[in-house]
Amino acid sequence: MQPQTSHAIPASAPPIMISGEIPLIDVSGFLAGKPGAAERAAAELRFAFENVGFYYLAGHGVPQASIDTAYAEAARFHALPIDTKLAVKVDEHNIGYMPIARKPPPNAAAQGKKPSQNEAYFLRREKTPEHPDVVSNRRFHAMNKWPDEAAIPGFRANMVGYMSTMEALCAKLVRLYALALDLPETFFDESFAEPHMILRMSRYPAIDGADDSVNSLVAHTDSGFMTLLPPNKVQGLEINLPDGRWLEAPGVPDAFVVNGGDILHRWTNERFLSTPHRVRNVSGQLRYAVPFFCDPSHDAIIECLPSCRSAERPAKYPPIRFGDYALWFAAQRYEHMAKVQAPSEAEVAPGARATSRWQS
Repeated sequence: MQPQTSHAIPASAPPIMISGEIPLIDVSGFLAGKPGAAERAAAELRFAFENVGFYYLAGHGVPQASIDTAYAEAARFHALPIDTKLAVKVDEHNIGYMPIARKPPPNAAAQGKKPSQNEAYFLRREKTPEHPDVVSNRRFHAMNKWPDEAAIPGFRANMVGYMSTMEALCAKLVRLYALALDLPETFFDESFAEPHMILRMSRYPAIDGADDSVNSLVAHTDSGFMTLLPPNKVQGLEINLPDGRWLEAPGVPDAFVVNGGDILHRWTNERFLSTPHRVRNVSGQLRYAVPFFCDPSHDAIIECLPSCRSAERPAKYPPIRFGDYALWFAAQRYEHMAKVQAPSEAEVAPGARATSRWQS
């Protein structure tokens, strides 16, 4: 699709482009409430999503000590004995430990690839046994599955604190997304009143760079609204640019790598890109990653935004509850979710083409 432009905020390239391709957006002025900073950052955000689907986020305010702790805790968790990790094995809520898959999920098989070479541990919003969603066994709203405190002291408190820090940042960033789409600044607030949030703590063993059949994480698009990857000392992320080229995303000190997912693409009537990406850890050493996913509330209705449709460009997708979409997506991507009853392709996107180039 051709990028749309706005008369309210120009879509000119930001002043700093990493590798000449990916915008660097500094939000420190916006977070500090400086006059005009929100509009400038929103213009850069619009350019990023209409042309690339990724950007680097600077001036975010997340302390480096918090990021260092998240990486250190990922290494500590994955160093636990396998039996300890399997005691909190991933479940139908996509919470817990996921070993390296035995067979490729549908999206990897469709690309002729072997299973992704990574193991991961998933956390969601912390809940108590008495929480109504826990009592009712609501999908994706179960309690987190924590390893025994004696096995990894302080782990739980550190990770709950990190997720709280990230959720607070995302609550501010969604207002920039609204402005970038010519919507009132508070437009998304209700949809993110209690967002789905996932912290994925991954460990990638080194792979043979000459073997094209295996990736650390196969090419894919994300399901949701916003993914934030803190700066990583071991590179491996590759981005499939809209012109088809694969770009190795360099590490930028103090800057998160941020991308949108398929629900943002759908919500904006395909105006904002959901760009495929993959991980190939050919560094010769272990690589850890701690992506944080921030998505709409479970019951948020994803319906074509008013600023993204017109008589000439009608809505391409019917409204859908985010929780239903998330369940359908998970069933396509994870072996342990494949047998979960989920909405069908026809229910998710009747009459519309697949959401992205790497949908399945």
